[in-house]
Amino acid sequence: MRENNTIKMTAGEKRAAFGLAGVYGFRMLGLFLILPVFALAAEEMPGATPLLIGLAVGIYGLTQALLQIPFGLLSDRIGRKPVIFAGLLLFALGSAIAASAQDIWLVIIGRAVQGSGAIAAAVMALAADLTREENRTKAMATIGMTIGASFMLAMLAGPVLDRLIGISGIFWLTAVLAMLGIAIVALVVPTPTRSSVHRDAEPVPAMFSRVLRSPDLLRLDVGIFSLHLILTALFLALPLVLRDLGLATVEHSSLYLPVMLVSIAVMVPFVILAEKHGRMKPVFLGAVAALAIAQLAMGLWSDQYWGVVAALALFFTAFNLLEATLPSLISKVAPVEAKGTAMGVYSTSQFAGAFVGGLLGGWVHQRFGVVAVFQAGALVAAVWWLLASGMRRPGRYSSRLLNLGEMGEHAELAARLRGVPGVVEAVVVADEGVAYLKVDRDQIDDAALDEIVARPA
Repeated sequence: MRENNTIKMTAGEKRAAFGLAGVYGFRMLGLFLILPVFALAAEEMPGATPLLIGLAVGIYGLTQALLQIPFGLLSDRIGRKPVIFAGLLLFALGSAIAASAQDIWLVIIGRAVQGSGAIAAAVMALAADLTREENRTKAMATIGMTIGASFMLAMLAGPVLDRLIGISGIFWLTAVLAMLGIAIVALVVPTPTRSSVHRDAEPVPAMFSRVLRSPDLLRLDVGIFSLHLILTALFLALPLVLRDLGLATVEHSSLYLPVMLVSIAVMVPFVILAEKHGRMKPVFLGAVAALAIAQLAMGLWSDQYWGVVAALALFFTAFNLLEATLPSLISKVAPVEAKGTAMGVYSTSQFAGAFVGGLLGGWVHQRFGVVAVFQAGALVAAVWWLLASGMRRPGRYSSRLLNLGEMGEHAELAARLRGVPGVVEAVVVADEGVAYLKVDRDQIDDAALDEIVARPA
């Protein structure tokens, strides 16, 4: 059986993957750019308090969490591109509102409108429409990588752009990025000849109850919620600590760059240990523990430059490791025919965490001071560790899609697939002409699968 990654992408599939990755990257960059600088810049805004600054940073997550699944389902009805165009226009409108703001309340409104342009599910569904089953994972991975790249670029560029064009200029820049995204969707990304529901890439309403009843999936949803709560709260306090240590805002970039590079270099061996050597659970729990320790250290050493640097390096090593392993765990744990639904709930939890992190971080700062924000983050990480410690050891599973075309009795075909050594789950969806498989990479019998694909009926 040919592995999925041995089938080359066509020119159209590459255009779709890289074009949609650019759109998604522009949008996430626009959301992240203010993260490293807004806590400092907003202090001078009329009406600003630490609580309202936190609300302004995090409120995009509330509207994003509420609307991304409904917009994805809407794209099944009216088409992917109209939903993406509308979402990017909303994002541009929110950016313009925030750029024109004279007080903190208008920034809050602008950020809420930015978040309402919730296109994540529609983008993934369009990518699925435009790629063959064998290449879908590669397309999704290409789009997913832009999130991490956008975050890193925002950490480096945000402080420099704040010096050059100010917060208002950054918001105007995000509006321009949204319009560039519209141009890419219109001119670069192909229009699918037909759209259909893809259970591996988008939410399916019938699967929600199954996903929400899974304790292991709920643990992972709590995990991504906690991770982005901690991240958002961190950036309400960290820029203030760096300023008090004598770093001008523009100099924050020179600190983030080496910290990010070191964290990525340290993270990679742990990802290999988790994925290649079956040590996912201990690596995962170790990263959550490291997150808590980093937060405590940041609070204890908040008046010591090198102490903050060391704590920040540990924090981002753990953060990057968790960002890489959490989606992998979702794929391993989710029912094979509900992977897209599980990812939709996971993504909603992520954005909800950003909202609560802004609100909680701002309230803690206002009530108890900057150092207490780090302590609160450590407490959240400790609770997460306790919840995560009960998860089952995940198998070395991966997902596969088989394009079966015209098929006979699909119940019999599913039973044949489940009888292949190494197939953990198999669901055949006759309407799509597809079989969704979860396989054990160490035991899968590719030759047996080849025979079934050649003669599915």
